[in-house]
Amino acid sequence: MHDDRRLIEGRLRRTLQRLEDAVWSAPVPVDLGRWDAPGEPVPVAEGLAAPYAPARVGEPWGPPWGTTWWRVRAEVPEQHAGRPVDLRLDLGFDPLRTGFHVEGLVYRADGTPVKGLNPRNQWVRVSDAAAGEVVELFVESASNPLLLGGGGFDFRPSPLGDPETAGREPMYRVVRAELAVFEQEVWELQQDLEVLGQLAAELEESDARRWQVLRAVDRALDRLDTSDIAGTAARARAELEGVLSDPARASAHRISAVGHAHIDSAWLWPVRETVRKVARTCSNVLALMDEDPDLVYAMSSAQQFAWLKEHRPEVWKGVVERVREGRLVPVGGMWVESDTNMPGGEALARQLNHGKRFFLDELGIETREVWLPDSFGYTAALPQLIALSASQWFLTQKISWNTTNRFPHHSFRWEGLDGTRIFTHFPPADTYGSEVSGAEVAHAARNFSDKGDATRSLLPFGWGDGGGGPTREMLARAKRLRDLDGSPRVEVERPDAFFEQAEAEYPDAPVWVGELYLEMHRGTYTSQAKTKQGNRRSEHLLREAELWASTATVRTGAAYPAEALDRIWKVVLLLQFHDILPGSSIGWVHREAVADYEAVARELTTIIETAQAALAGEGDTEMVFNASPGARAGVAALGAGPRSADDAEVEVSPDGDGWVLSNGLVRTVVDARGLLTSVVDTATGREALAPGSVGNLLQLHPDTPVDFDAWDVDAYYRRTWTDLTEAESVTPVDGGVRVVRRFGDSTVTQVVTVPVGEARVDVDTEVDWREREKILKAGFDLDVTTDRSTAEVQFGHVHRPTHTNTSWDAAKFEICAHRWVHVGEPGYGAAVVNDSTYGHDVSRRDRDGGGTTTQVRLSLLRAPQSPDPVADLGVHRMRYAVVPGAGIADAIREGYRVNLPLRVVWGSGGVVEPLVSVDGGGVVVEAVKLADDGSGDVVVRLYESLGARSAATVRAGFELGGVEAVDLIERPLETAGVEPVEGGARLTLRPFQVVTLRLTRG
Repeated sequence: MHDDRRLIEGRLRRTLQRLEDAVWSAPVPVDLGRWDAPGEPVPVAEGLAAPYAPARVGEPWGPPWGTTWWRVRAEVPEQHAGRPVDLRLDLGFDPLRTGFHVEGLVYRADGTPVKGLNPRNQWVRVSDAAAGEVVELFVESASNPLLLGGGGFDFRPSPLGDPETAGREPMYRVVRAELAVFEQEVWELQQDLEVLGQLAAELEESDARRWQVLRAVDRALDRLDTSDIAGTAARARAELEGVLSDPARASAHRISAVGHAHIDSAWLWPVRETVRKVARTCSNVLALMDEDPDLVYAMSSAQQFAWLKEHRPEVWKGVVERVREGRLVPVGGMWVESDTNMPGGEALARQLNHGKRFFLDELGIETREVWLPDSFGYTAALPQLIALSASQWFLTQKISWNTTNRFPHHSFRWEGLDGTRIFTHFPPADTYGSEVSGAEVAHAARNFSDKGDATRSLLPFGWGDGGGGPTREMLARAKRLRDLDGSPRVEVERPDAFFEQAEAEYPDAPVWVGELYLEMHRGTYTSQAKTKQGNRRSEHLLREAELWASTATVRTGAAYPAEALDRIWKVVLLLQFHDILPGSSIGWVHREAVADYEAVARELTTIIETAQAALAGEGDTEMVFNASPGARAGVAALGAGPRSADDAEVEVSPDGDGWVLSNGLVRTVVDARGLLTSVVDTATGREALAPGSVGNLLQLHPDTPVDFDAWDVDAYYRRTWTDLTEAESVTPVDGGVRVVRRFGDSTVTQVVTVPVGEARVDVDTEVDWREREKILKAGFDLDVTTDRSTAEVQFGHVHRPTHTNTSWDAAKFEICAHRWVHVGEPGYGAAVVNDSTYGHDVSRRDRDGGGTTTQVRLSLLRAPQSPDPVADLGVHRMRYAVVPGAGIADAIREGYRVNLPLRVVWGSGGVVEPLVSVDGGGVVVEAVKLADDGSGDVVVRLYESLGARSAATVRAGFELGGVEAVDLIERPLETAGVEPVEGGARLTLRPFQVVTLRLTRG
């Protein structure tokens, strides 16, 4: 039998190759014209009207990042008359690189889009044409360079990722340009045989069904005359009818197949190219929907819908029609498929606000799921935000990429920081771009972790990243697998239909508590430091701009810059896409991101200064504006007033070969090497640094990950390092000590200070970074014994182990934190805060004299070479600080302070009372803004920050007409623990609860 199987499988393989060549017949060449657009892409009308020059098959075309327009003309020959005729145009496609190089969009002469051209989709249906009919079509093609080498995701340093270094040599050649007859019956036979061959390959050798299928295939091949494939395909198909009609087994796994195309909003291409990728893919989808009424297509990212509306209104019109039919389904509810580790809490809330609002306003759709198949791990804050956005479900697939531990479930309830639980699904096919192959559906059934309790999984299918989305071949396979013996049942349906059924059949789904940490791609917390710094700065500038603009509107009647703030938020949200903010895109993307952040900073600074000037009034008194929580975490000091005299001055005095810095709250010693040898909280007199250790120790590690340069840091990097202890100079400066170090080709200049009135030691750092494949860390060895660290995340904090007891613990050797990391033992702790760093590691070390200490390190810079070979080269400025004797509330306060420095404005000297104040421990104001609906109501977002049950009173600093809790879209929301009182509201909050209040002005 083994020999029979080998012969049948070999015969099938050869026959499928012959069928591929026989699907089209009677080819005739077409007349080809060409116009190369100079520079960036041009409007469609300009491309259609361009002066086309004669072109021919085989000629080179396509410099990196170029656009070439093709004009195709042909007269339908007699032998094609009345038959299905396709234009076949191969622009140099590589089917193994779908979505990563050449693409095209076909237009009619009037500018109507027809469909995309992609490596697995190289045809355009012309019509059942009449003889002599003239066909004229136009193709806008993109010659995007191929940045993947070898097979799979093999990234190598390349100059092609930036037009400034990519050159202008053509990269592609036209391979085919012809009209040909589409042989429907041959194509159908091809689909039959592919499905049955893939099915047989997945069945056990001993399974009788396998042999039933193979024997039927063998008989069909006997009936096929390879010298007359078109004429004998029908009789070959007749031999397969029996095995294709045998129903699936009663216990067969059920797969909800959803058409999909995961399109990265930027990655190995710039944002401008994504705009075109979305148009091509949607054109394909709309054309396929015209052909096949069964297709359902799920599309995420409100930003991508907005691009269609703005740049391709003809495609947008078709999308709107199909959305109304329920066949094209907006999913996700977010502006983009963002990273969820690094965006701040308010930014994640705005991702959902802007995404959901777009779908509601433009399409009348209330999305119900958050759809993030490819982001690099998921914050524990997300379940609560999903619920607060009126969504119910969460989908990702990325956790299947874990390299150490297999996640134990595919359907489960995910419990977040505050206890909110969301039904969550990981597609067990381990892909978000399935071909609906026999191997994929069989793997989904075998791999499904919850079998026995649940029976359903979801399968997103379609070529992503510009590959064109679903194809007619995928739909053909799905039809044949709908109810087929030996296979899971495959039903093409909407994602909400899957979630409703899956949740209903699994009411006791297991619970996973806390973050979904991806055991991979840890380098994304650090790569492209300027992009990360731009994000952090933009988030805090937006906080200030909304706060002061709202206050100025309420206090002075100044116009609220709603349109500008809305537009700026959308820029920042786009840049939080999961290949931009993580630093894993080509250099072109990050160069544009830095420029966008600079523009955002300029505009927001103008908004802030304009509002503060209106509030300050005329005068020559220095006034201090404070946008951060006050002296303790429970008070929102969101107002301004005249500057007070300093309580104490900073003393800088020599100490042997070093220097002592003191401000009355903290005392630190900087030695002759420029290292901190002592950090003392003067209130307690306790030394924060471990015996014999130092603080602010810079360490340089080799950084050569196995697979993904910009994405990964691998655990072995920690075994090799160089301590940067030699200083070129250590000199006193005004209020601090300046330290200069040189290593390799790089220079670090640091100024260590103890700010007046603040109990922390600041390190302002400038790095002229010229290293390659290195990672730079800054460490503090703190005299604290603890088995866990505490790191700020969105709207709260999480605990992570400092030990490696289990493989789950050991895998978290690099972690993401926002403004602070805290380590503590009963009665004492310390925090490390920062203004632009996300990557950290925390570990236990032997202590001189016995016991253990805790080392906290910040990951300052990396130097990956792919996909951007010059990533991070240049000058970087950043600030971090150590806070001795800190509790969690102190860490929160100092984290805000280091990111929201006081602003000094000249004015009348009068007090600007806070627009909103909070009295109560642990409740922090995250945002103050005016309502999105233009009503003038004040919207306040608060959260419980300490992880404790808390009571607080929120008071409006203006005449209040009413108060109510609202969701993230600012609609009324029944919220327990919110009680209106005179002038505000009384809150009773659970740990880490987020509450949004709408305060109506009286």
